[in-house]
Amino acid sequence: MEKLPIGIQSFRKIREGNFVYVDKTKYALDLLESYQYVFLARPRRFGKSLFLNTLKEIFEGPKELFKGLYIYDKYDFPKHPVIRISWAGNLKTLDEIKSTAFAILRSHERKFDITCDERKVPAACLKELIERIYYKFKAKVVVLVDEYDKPILDNIEEVNAAREAREFLRGFYSVIKDADEYLRFAFITGVSRFSRVSIFSGINNLVDISLNPKFAYICGYLHENLTHEFKEYLKGVDLEKVRRWYNGYNFLGHEKLYNPFDILLFIDSGFEFKNYWFETATPSFLIKLLERKTYNLICFEHLEVDEKILSSFDVERPDLETIMFQSGYLTIKQVKHILHKNRYVLAFPNMEVRMSFNDYLLDYLLLKDRYEKQKLADFLYEVLRNERLKDLEKALKALFGNIAYTNFVKNSLSKYEGFYGSVFYAFWAGAGFEVIPEDITSQGRIDLTVILEDKVYIFEFKVHDEDPLRQIEQKNIMKNTCTPKLFTV
Repeated sequence: MEKLPIGIQSFRKIREGNFVYVDKTKYALDLLESYQYVFLARPRRFGKSLFLNTLKEIFEGPKELFKGLYIYDKYDFPKHPVIRISWAGNLKTLDEIKSTAFAILRSHERKFDITCDERKVPAACLKELIERIYYKFKAKVVVLVDEYDKPILDNIEEVNAAREAREFLRGFYSVIKDADEYLRFAFITGVSRFSRVSIFSGINNLVDISLNPKFAYICGYLHENLTHEFKEYLKGVDLEKVRRWYNGYNFLGHEKLYNPFDILLFIDSGFEFKNYWFETATPSFLIKLLERKTYNLICFEHLEVDEKILSSFDVERPDLETIMFQSGYLTIKQVKHILHKNRYVLAFPNMEVRMSFNDYLLDYLLLKDRYEKQKLADFLYEVLRNERLKDLEKALKALFGNIAYTNFVKNSLSKYEGFYGSVFYAFWAGAGFEVIPEDITSQGRIDLTVILEDKVYIFEFKVHDEDPLRQIEQKNIMKNTCTPKLFTV
């Protein structure tokens, strides 16, 4: 049986080492035949680096490496020298970014046995390197850029440092335009989608395929990959449960995608359902953005935005919605066409992200006693299962009693209905309950519905002296079913 390619981003190592490979060469061939300059944004751990390395081998490697793959008998495999740029490490200062750039360029000088004269300006050195390689090998050069935005994202909490990184990268990447006559192909990939003006100024023919339906599956696994390439590994596994936990990413294709990192670690761990992808990074910056505005977390189950929000990351004025989408915490649930414009409905992609994000946020909103939080979740499960409404009131008061006073000493969060709804929703979603926020019925909108086996609990949130019982009666949502119960926290 083929081995699992956990953490392997080398196409050659996967092919020569008998690892499972999900064939993406169809998309590679389409890119090579149709475009010269390509940009792709995808969330972290989604297979971008492996695809980029696949492109490298197509231009450099022997044809036999691709035997049995889609591209094998459809491409002549002409050789081109490849410059691969990847921003490794945690780059916190402009000097560190420049030093890393020079280290990358020096490694290519050694690779191609070329010595460049430029030693002060990285952009000028890159341009000289491209020209010298072109004249030495009499072949056009390929430039592949991995994690193009990492120096900016490493400094996203420090606006001035992020701005400096952006300006440096703008000058560095401008070489791609200036070296057009020497280039065969350029592929740039990362997490965020900055506006073309802010990063790739002047590269007029750069094609962004991030939300092009034709390339929706260029990274990630489809469900059919689980039943084909990983069939032997997943025998006897409840694939519908796997789908609920890890499937759900949508880049405007007809089918939804899995993050490969989740699937590989799920198999390797012995089929334990855990938050593998979420654990690789914590969304601390998102918490700071949440503090700036009175967001109601419930809205992240059905957040409607325009195309500009999805495609324009601004260092000076970062939008929470933009960052959550581009980093993979939200995905496209639905596309609406209104007045000749597209509107996108965003939501959590799957159970892993919904649970993990809300559980992480609840740690911020509440005192960070995970044992107490889990004990309370277990208690609430028993309460709902056995319909013990008196204990439900007691448990929910305990939940809100755990909110750290310091979380709203310097803001007015606690004055908003959305704050209480957010805490309430984050708890249920983070604990793994099935929840339906802001469910629309023919009589009106329900703030939160919690479903447990054969029972449904409906919650309305009101602040101060509003009368929720009267509103429930007016909505008529519980007529002939049960008597509503009112309690305050």
